[in-house]
Amino acid sequence: MKLKTRALMRTGAATALILGALAAQAEELRFWTTEEQPERLARQEEMAAAFAASTGHTVQVIPVSENDLGTRATAAFAAGDLPDVIYHTLQYAAPWAEAGILDTDSATDVIEALGADTFAPGALNMAAVEGGYASVPVDGWTQMLVYRADLFEAAGLEPPNSYANVLAAVDALHNPPEMYGFVAATKIDENFMSQVLEHVFLANGVSPVGPDGVQALDEAATIEVLEFYKAIAEASPPGDLYWDQSRSLYFSGNAAMIIWSPFILDELAGLRDSAPPTINDDPTSSALAAATGIVTNFSGPSNPDGAAWGDVRYFGITSDASTDAAMEFVTYSMNEGYGATLAIAPEGKFPVRRGTADNPSAFSELWATLDVGVDRRAPLGELYDAAMIEEIVGGLDVAQRWGVEDGQLSAASKIINSQVINRLVREYIDGERDAAATVAALNEAIAAVE
Repeated sequence: MKLKTRALMRTGAATALILGALAAQAEELRFWTTEEQPERLARQEEMAAAFAASTGHTVQVIPVSENDLGTRATAAFAAGDLPDVIYHTLQYAAPWAEAGILDTDSATDVIEALGADTFAPGALNMAAVEGGYASVPVDGWTQMLVYRADLFEAAGLEPPNSYANVLAAVDALHNPPEMYGFVAATKIDENFMSQVLEHVFLANGVSPVGPDGVQALDEAATIEVLEFYKAIAEASPPGDLYWDQSRSLYFSGNAAMIIWSPFILDELAGLRDSAPPTINDDPTSSALAAATGIVTNFSGPSNPDGAAWGDVRYFGITSDASTDAAMEFVTYSMNEGYGATLAIAPEGKFPVRRGTADNPSAFSELWATLDVGVDRRAPLGELYDAAMIEEIVGGLDVAQRWGVEDGQLSAASKIINSQVINRLVREYIDGERDAAATVAALNEAIAAVE
């Protein structure tokens, strides 16, 4: 049953509608999720059961591989057989809205009823479309510059929240092989290098796309990016480096700074036997976590406000949905069921909705109490202090990605996936051309990406 209730929603009845006041009969919803690991599926099944007990609507939780999500959604749309709700990545928000796969009015109404000001602005901005939002932000994470706060404090260094502060720390702490100032990503065929480079470019306000599509990189600002990246690469071990070496060297106490995702948070605290910290003789020790600080937003000289690189996931209500019941499910999952939503994997699911109008920090505080870990579990709030928790969550307020603000995410994604930026930056690091010539080569290569 697909109710037509737009007029009611636009006249102030959205909240009552979404909470089920107008639900005429129980519905059976289909929910596609890319959280297909057995433990995470089990938690989603528990959420579905709790929602059914509360509303009478049943939910069939259907796992879909993230790699198959795009093709499956396109095929289902063509067949008129989309599920009611899809948990999806940022890359699909705008294209699916344009294609008609998503019901943007419903998503917008859910956000407005919950209170747009209770969501992280960065997460909302990434899904903004004309007249509202493509999908409802659910959770996200921001890439982190992870650093040895104890060593910084002992050396009188400022946190590495700018190019200048990072380079000052490299100068003070780099003493290989006992201590590398940084472990930069240099393996060109790894997505890890693409993510790290995009963050570093964003920090200095540089993007290969603008409102009209692909654009030339600003030469002066890009030279600053290249010189910075070369400096941190030269403070790294030799070789083709990616997430594995950066984590290993940081965990062994041989790296002062790395860039990593928040999925390192439980490992840092000795909660995962497959990736233990080796800084001391106890692989279950939380000593390294206690000695660690993180920065999510850092800046370059041409962009004093800096940027955070964010990955956000969304609930998309589809154009084939039982609209009102689907809206109820999304609202429930973002409100009374939000703790269960985040508990699926708290270390990688930062709350994009911080709280409610009555308690603006309710969900942020709840998130800090959720257990993380694999072989052992503990709440994040017991592992890291309140200021660090706030820094972790706060990155989503200003999270950015190339092309999102300009409606050019698709063009940016093609450039990233081509890995031409990785290759040319690595060639510059290796001394194959100077910075100005590298900017010219980047502009030529980017323009040629199809």
